[in-house]
Amino acid sequence: MSTAPSRTTPYPTFPPGFRFGAATAAYQIEGAHDEDGRGPSIWDTFSHTPGRTEDGASGDVACDHYHRWPEDVALLAGLGVDAYRFSVAWPRVLPKGTGAVNAKGLDFYDRLTDALLDAGISPTVTLYHWDLPQTLEDRGGWRERATAEHFAAYAAVVAERLGDRVGSWITLNEPYCTAFNGYAEGRHAPGAREGVGALAAAHHLLLAHGLGTEALRAAGAREVGITLNLDRVEAASGHPDDLAALRRARTLHNDVWTDPLFAGRYPEHERETWGPLAEGLAALRREDDLRVIGAPLDFLGLNYYRPLTVRAAPHRENEPRLRTAVDIGAAETDPYGTRHTTMGWPVVPEALPALLRELTARHPGLPPLRITENGSAEADTVAPDGAVHDADRVHYLDTHLTALATAIEEGADVREYYAWSLLDNFEWARGYEQRFGLVRVDYASGERLPKDSYHWYAGLLAHHRARTTISTTITASTASTDQERPA
Repeated sequence: MSTAPSRTTPYPTFPPGFRFGAATAAYQIEGAHDEDGRGPSIWDTFSHTPGRTEDGASGDVACDHYHRWPEDVALLAGLGVDAYRFSVAWPRVLPKGTGAVNAKGLDFYDRLTDALLDAGISPTVTLYHWDLPQTLEDRGGWRERATAEHFAAYAAVVAERLGDRVGSWITLNEPYCTAFNGYAEGRHAPGAREGVGALAAAHHLLLAHGLGTEALRAAGAREVGITLNLDRVEAASGHPDDLAALRRARTLHNDVWTDPLFAGRYPEHERETWGPLAEGLAALRREDDLRVIGAPLDFLGLNYYRPLTVRAAPHRENEPRLRTAVDIGAAETDPYGTRHTTMGWPVVPEALPALLRELTARHPGLPPLRITENGSAEADTVAPDGAVHDADRVHYLDTHLTALATAIEEGADVREYYAWSLLDNFEWARGYEQRFGLVRVDYASGERLPKDSYHWYAGLLAHHRARTTISTTITASTASTDQERPA
């Protein structure tokens, strides 16, 4: 393993006012899948379908956060985080996706919000982290425009209950994964492998964000944003075929989201990327959609784990109209020569500031940025001394936060960072073998065990607070001295 970054302080240095947090998602930690009126989601259906998840794992129990949330709030307080990003489970609030509100579901998030505030932790609420109510999927899911309208109604319900205490709202988490992993690749819920259906899902997710933003603003929300998993995409070579594959990959991964959100247009290369599949897009789009989608935001959340390099590759399906939306004639390659996490992702911290530079150059009017997820899955074990010495994760966090601090010094307007994840959890189709947590979870007993990375992150936050306090004290003292000087 490589050594820690060279610097004069034990931790990377961030400006005063920078905020740190930790993040989770409802289906990955809550469990209690059929308690207190919660309805089934597409992930309940998907994970209960044989062959869909590793070892047949599901989120039925997960980390049992629904019952053990006071313990998890105490872990957050022990970290010293400024904010906690969690998601609300749509089917826990509206079991059928629409209609009658489940009061017990809202009560749970009400208690959690109050406990966080009592601990001095700001709640950041994500309204959609992939758990669409199954009833809505039965009606077509994100392929249908009506789902976006139902999302706005759901957003209004949650904001009405929590809006007096929650200041920061995220409409959607990683719509790429919902649209393309879920409706094109089939490896996420609902497990579809489609072309036009996936493109329809992408558009309706953007529309849901826009309508949801309107609903949150109407409810008095102070800060509204969206979280995207944009990629730093490079070509494997300067060959024209690889450069064309790069254009298609950037369209699929990035431009389909950022151009409607921040440039008031649809992607320039969508016809090159999807061929005849793109012909169906016009029927999905209405005259006012771009205005709704592009409503001004208070922040943009970015989830970053690894970069992406692509080369030209044959299509998997010869007939263009039968292709899925991810069959774009591009394949991933790995030129990095670095360590990989257990997810198989290369560890390339310098790609994070490169992504920030590219993003702000393409969209100079962006709102302030937040890194809403960053972390690594590692082969954690409990050592004979009873601790989890996850040195690779500590190094991952250290190098990525160091790269982020440098990017901020160079002008990147990033104001918050959330470690993924507070807890080991259900890693979607990968089940429970992939451990991302700062805290180890024994899935048999539910016992929580803070890892070395938890203590390292707590040390970073304490270091940041101490520096900020000293800086504030010096500033106040200088101002007082200036006032006392004779004119």
